[in-house]
Amino acid sequence: MTPIPDLKGVWAARIITLFPNAFPGVLGESLTGKALQDGLWKLETIDLRDFGIGKHRNVDDTPAGGGAGMVLRADVVGPAIESAQAGTGPNWPLIYLSPRGKPMTQALMQKLARADGVTLLCGRFEGVDQRVLDHYNVQEVSLGDFVLTGGEIAAQALIDATVRLLPDVLGNADSTVEESFSGGLLEHPQYTRPATWQGHDIPEVLMSGHHGRIRDWRQMQSEEITRTRRPDLWSGFQEKKDT
Repeated sequence: MTPIPDLKGVWAARIITLFPNAFPGVLGESLTGKALQDGLWKLETIDLRDFGIGKHRNVDDTPAGGGAGMVLRADVVGPAIESAQAGTGPNWPLIYLSPRGKPMTQALMQKLARADGVTLLCGRFEGVDQRVLDHYNVQEVSLGDFVLTGGEIAAQALIDATVRLLPDVLGNADSTVEESFSGGLLEHPQYTRPATWQGHDIPEVLMSGHHGRIRDWRQMQSEEITRTRRPDLWSGFQEKKDT
């Protein structure tokens, strides 16, 4: 990538990780990559190994009480967090990517996009010493109900979903309005040319030019898809609709 402008006041993501070379990764491509190059957001990595203990920069140790695997040490992660949070204000969340955290949602991304930035702690091994999470009141967030080898992929997903909501990142601001989760529903199906492909036609209503009918059709499709695929979202949508 070409040199990235260091502009003050733009939204920033700070990543505490054992693998700083994993970034920007896919974040350096497409719209997020262009926005990064244009200085619409900043990406900083904090190498956890730099805070390691002793000659070999050890960052982990065996679990207290026994058990498999290793745990990231409090006296390593703590100083890394202190370094990452230096100069940040109250509107700068500190998040640990963890399978036991609250699920990532569009509402969370919208909240993070309104923040000044975010610090993301990428776990490894069996996780992080609980005392660090308690001491710094770290928010735990999960990509889903499965376990990854580390938090880097989850961190990139969270950043991607947040950066696209920042001003001027997407070419069409309406793209963030008419998409899944924006109104509590999954997005309606999308089509484009050719009008007929492999014997399948674009729905007639979309070719009608009647904006009212198209809007109603899309709403109906969104509701049906949400009802059948995500009953949990459908229940929440119905509750909001009834209030």
